[in-house]
Amino acid sequence: MTWKHACLQPITPAAGWARALLLQWNLVCDDDWKAPLTTSLFFVGVLIGSFISGQLSDRFGRKNILFSTMAVQTGFSFLQIFSTSWEMFTVLFLIVGMGQISNYVVAFILGTEILGKSVRIIFSTLGVCIFFAIGYMLLPLFAYFIRDWRMLLLALTVPGLFCIPLWWIIPESPRWLISQGRYKEAEVIIQKAAKINGVPAPAMLFDTAEMQDSKPQQQQKAILLDLFRTRNIATITIMSLLLWFFTSVGYFGLSLSTPNWHGNAYINCFLSAVIEVPAYVIAWLLLRSLPRRYSLSGTLFLGGGVVLFIQLVPADLNILSVGLVMLGKFGITAAFSMLYVYNVELYPTLVRNMAVGATSTASRLGSIIAPYFVYLGAYDRFLPYILMGSLTVLIGILTLFLPESYGNPLPESFEQMLKVKW
Repeated sequence: MTWKHACLQPITPAAGWARALLLQWNLVCDDDWKAPLTTSLFFVGVLIGSFISGQLSDRFGRKNILFSTMAVQTGFSFLQIFSTSWEMFTVLFLIVGMGQISNYVVAFILGTEILGKSVRIIFSTLGVCIFFAIGYMLLPLFAYFIRDWRMLLLALTVPGLFCIPLWWIIPESPRWLISQGRYKEAEVIIQKAAKINGVPAPAMLFDTAEMQDSKPQQQQKAILLDLFRTRNIATITIMSLLLWFFTSVGYFGLSLSTPNWHGNAYINCFLSAVIEVPAYVIAWLLLRSLPRRYSLSGTLFLGGGVVLFIQLVPADLNILSVGLVMLGKFGITAAFSMLYVYNVELYPTLVRNMAVGATSTASRLGSIIAPYFVYLGAYDRFLPYILMGSLTVLIGILTLFLPESYGNPLPESFEQMLKVKW
C-alpha cells in the first residue's frame, strides 16, 4: 500500500475524499504531494476552529456559536460539491474543518454545563463518543455504495439540515449566563428544567443584593493569558497541551494507518470504528469509579505499550499485527474520550471553554503531523509504531502529575482550581 493510499482512511471527512481527488484532478506523479496535503489542510482548519471556538463561545454564548458553526460546516460542505479545482476544494475543506471542530467542542461544553454530575459523565463518554463511533462505522458503508465523491459528499451534508429544529429545544448554558451576570435568563432556564424534571424549585433562585455585588466579578472577560495566570495554572495548562498533543498523534496515526493493514480497506476502516465502542464503554466505567489520573495513565500505558510490541511480530503474522494495532487503538481511544471530561473538570467556568479550545488546538496540531508519522512507514514499517508507542507511554507518565478532579464539583473560580501533584 503506497503513501497516497495511506492518507485516504475515511476516519474524518478529510480522508474520505483523497482517493476521489486523485482521480478527479489527476494528483499523481509531480502532484502526488497534494493528496496528503489535502488531509493536513483540513486539520489546519480544525486547528483554527479549535483555537477560536473557545474564545467566541466564552464571549458570545455557547448556543449562538454552536449553531453558527453548524451552519458553516453544512453550508461550505455543500459548496464543495461544486468545486472545479483542487485549490477550490481544499480552501472550502479548510473552512469545513473550522466549523466541524467548533460545533463539536462547543456542543460538548454546553452539554457538560447543563447536565448534572452523573449524567455529565454518560454524555461525555457514551453519549458523544458512541454516536461518533456510529457515524464512523456508517462512513465506510456510505463510501462503499456511493462511489461518486460528489454524491457521497451530498449524502453526508444533508443530515446537517435536520439540526435546525434543535435551536428551539437546546437552551443556553445557565452557567455561562450567570458568569455574564444575566441572572434572569438563567433563572428562566433553570425553572423550566425543574418543571420538566418534576423537581420543585424556589420562586427566587438568586438574591438581588448578592447578584449586584457579584455582577462586576461575574462579567469580567477572560483572555487566553488567563490560562497562564499563575504558576500552578500555567503548569496545568502546559501539561494538558502536551497530553492532548501526543494522544492525538497516537489516535490519528493509528487510524490513518488502517489502509496499510492486511485485508480490505473498507472492512479495516469499519473494524477501526467498531473497536471504539468498547473503548468508550470502558472509559465510562473508569470515569464512574476510578480517579481520573490513574484511568488516563493506565489506558495510555496499554495503548502505547501494545503498539511498541508490534515490531516484535513476524512479518507473516498479519492477523496478530492487526490485533495489536486494534488493541493499541482501543487504549488510546479510551484515553482520548476521557480527556474531554478531565479537562472540563480542571478549569473554572470563566475560561472552561477557552481551555478546552486551547487544548483541542494542541490536539489538532498532533492530527496535522499524524499523516507524516504514517509516511515514515515508507522507510521503516515499524518506525511509526515505535514513535507513537514511545510518546504515548511517556505522556502516560506525565499524566500522573496532574491534579485529581474525581469527586470534586466543577470549579467556578481560579481559586478553586486544584494544585499540581508535585
